Amino acid sequence: MKRIGILTAGGDTPALNATIHGAVTRANQLKIEVIGLIKGFNSLFNPRVPHVHLNPLFREIPELDATMGGTMIGASRDYVDPEKSNELDRIYDRINRLNIDGLICIGGDGTLNGLQPLAERFPTVLAPKTIDNDLGLNYLSEPDEWQQIKAKVGSDLSYQRKIKRKSFNLDDMINYVTPGYATSVFVSSWGVQRIRTTAESHRRIAIVEVMGRHSGYIALGTAYGQPDLILVPEIPLNIDLLIERIKEIYDLQKNVVIVCGEGIVDKSGIELGAEMDSTDPAGNKILTGAADALRQKLIEEIGNSYFKSYRRESAESAIFTRKVGHTQRGGRPILFDRFYGAQLGGKAVEILLEGQNNAIATLQWSIKTGFTVNSYNANTLRDKWGHIHARKMHPSFYDPSLMKPSEQGINYLSPIFTNAIGHEDVENIRQTLFDLGNLTKPYHSVNTDVSKRIRYLSS
Repeated sequence: MKRIGILTAGGDTPALNATIHGAVTRANQLKIEVIGLIKGFNSLFNPRVPHVHLNPLFREIPELDATMGGTMIGASRDYVDPEKSNELDRIYDRINRLNIDGLICIGGDGTLNGLQPLAERFPTVLAPKTIDNDLGLNYLSEPDEWQQIKAKVGSDLSYQRKIKRKSFNLDDMINYVTPGYATSVFVSSWGVQRIRTTAESHRRIAIVEVMGRHSGYIALGTAYGQPDLILVPEIPLNIDLLIERIKEIYDLQKNVVIVCGEGIVDKSGIELGAEMDSTDPAGNKILTGAADALRQKLIEEIGNSYFKSYRRESAESAIFTRKVGHTQRGGRPILFDRFYGAQLGGKAVEILLEGQNNAIATLQWSIKTGFTVNSYNANTLRDKWGHIHARKMHPSFYDPSLMKPSEQGINYLSPIFTNAIGHEDVENIRQTLFDLGNLTKPYHSVNTDVSKRIRYLSS
């Protein structure tokens, strides 16, 4: 291979530029050109295919900064429809005209599902990213636990999973953790600590909503911020137990901080943040707000009289919500994400050169070796119908009675976060946040510089 393409797909994460940087660095060592495709899969639908040469003369361009969040080549939530063969023909022709011998897609489970039709036409591999940490398997046989359910009316199909294994060894996990997750937990935990002082000062109950549509990994990780209770999408909400625990804690310390994943469900399995009919660009139904729905339930169930006994005006004034929101997926990546994102980007280049196709670079962990990079055929992650499911946090990681990480959950988190922040992370904050120049100079977007490097195919 003399030239490879690279694109970033789906939502942004803090580790994308680090992953691109790792791929370009390894490609430089191997004397391979790297072409960055602008705006993810969207670029392939554009007849002119906007692109940028990331390593002219086998040196990365200065705009490629591993310490910057987001992605300097842009992203989109467009995906290739395997049924549109004419469109695939056109994409194949455009890739050939760019003289690209192989493609690296940086993305999550949706990207891995979406790249398969491309892999049937030219070598395509995945470097993982997602703040939700939902790409991979808890154990090798996990895809076999899915069942396909046909709707009673019409021909729509859905999937249902029956968890068969109650526990497993952590070194069984395929793709132990995904770049972007550590920084997301760092930001969320810091947010929880800061909201705590407000709840504590005003004798209030705070509900902090974090991302994780169907995966509780971020919520689990925010245990580092010392919330009192954590609610995850994988475990249906026990409202009676929750209220009992809230009262116990409030009686003791006159404040409670609750973290909830955005996709938490009631005992019937229905999302508290009542899904809207509209969808985001990836086709996911939009959740209207788990924290707000939970707050309303607590107001109704606990009632005003309880809070008045503590000289609070009402349940409404005592319970408030905050969303960490998109700050979880933005900004400078911490050391863990920068280092392993780069390692996985480099590994993706290597597996292309090894002749692998429709494969994924993975980050493995074992108590003997620590973290190492590896690769797996994407079919390892597929169920019997060829579909890749978002990985859910395994129930063994969570203690539903305490509403906190279990011993297994603590054992899972520890290797990731023990040395996740580097000295340079703290030094960067000290040197740059209150730089006097920030008051006088406008923000300079990397897009401004990259746009000057963009080239196009002739129409």
